[in-house]
Amino acid sequence: MAAERRSRREFLKRATTAAAAGGLADLLPAGYGEARESDGGGARTPADVAGKHSMRAHAAAHGMLVGCAVIPEKLTGEQEYANLVAEQASILVPENALKWAALRPAPDRYDFRGADIILVFAQAHGQKVRGHNLCWHEALPAWFASTVTRENAAQFLTEHIQTVAGRYAGKLQAWDVVNEAIDPKSGLPDGLRKSPWLEMIGPDYIELAFRTARKADATALLTYNDYSIELDSPDQTEKREAVLALVKRMKANGAPIDAVGVQSHLDASAELPGAGLQKFVRELAAMGLQVFVTEMDVNDRKLQGNAEERDLAVAGVYRNYLTMMLAEPNVNVALTWGITDRYTWLKGAKYGRAHGEPERPLPFDADYLPTPAFFAERTAIDSRRKTA
Repeated sequence: MAAERRSRREFLKRATTAAAAGGLADLLPAGYGEARESDGGGARTPADVAGKHSMRAHAAAHGMLVGCAVIPEKLTGEQEYANLVAEQASILVPENALKWAALRPAPDRYDFRGADIILVFAQAHGQKVRGHNLCWHEALPAWFASTVTRENAAQFLTEHIQTVAGRYAGKLQAWDVVNEAIDPKSGLPDGLRKSPWLEMIGPDYIELAFRTARKADATALLTYNDYSIELDSPDQTEKREAVLALVKRMKANGAPIDAVGVQSHLDASAELPGAGLQKFVRELAAMGLQVFVTEMDVNDRKLQGNAEERDLAVAGVYRNYLTMMLAEPNVNVALTWGITDRYTWLKGAKYGRAHGEPERPLPFDADYLPTPAFFAERTAIDSRRKTA
């Protein structure tokens, strides 16, 4: 145990030194190494990230919501996870519990247990909840392909939204009504993604989903959510422009859309988002739309260097990206896709680093200790102009 603590202490001292050398010293508070020491069996969250020092408290002071995707089974079965979510988040989103595959074990049966756990938890801890999602081309149940046809697809989609959004009407801050409907690489008109919904209903499925959602829930902010629209690369610029065109068509047709979700799955080895995304956010503001950072994480699988060096590169992305986004008045919500590296989707053979090293993309590591990304995100929040 003593050797393990010395190893951790040395690791953290090296991280602090590397932060200073890289111009990121402001990310790490004084005594960072000591603050992260485990007490050998007591509370694992150090005092300087709890209470008034939590992400949640800093966000509240700046008039915004901050949170993460959550797993209902961990909220009820892992106390350390539940405590961390309660302490740090003012808004939650189910990672999978509101997707079709989780909700629809059979065409005529729904299973709301996971989603209900999250709603109950949020209510108990004074948190808001986003719904994710009502219409997506993935996470469809096994029975979908043999049951849903061109003749009944619109009915299935409508009834699903009426049932699910209706069940939680008045209880959610927002809904991701349609998720990831744009993919210019499909080569289809308007950059629409080739999906079961498009093939069976046609382009009108998007507005059908939004209009049905508004009838089912008059208060939730109805959101279009997508990924790979952050960078100024040719591919992402094209996709971002197609998303903007979709939103403009919806507004012109009187479809009820309130916000756009920018997922923000970023790569620490790639360029940072910049002027193109900023312009996009401002164009949406001019249309009266909010923008949410909905699924942020920063993968480090292509980075060289040791763990502390990679942590600081990840933290730099958090700080720079969120500082830019939160400077915009219509960006009032930021969520990460998970809260701890222990349960990140960026793991395993598909997404993990070479040689089996785990990725470290989130504000807390696999031991529930704050990473430099936590302090970077908190710094970005503190850069935001306080609202009246």
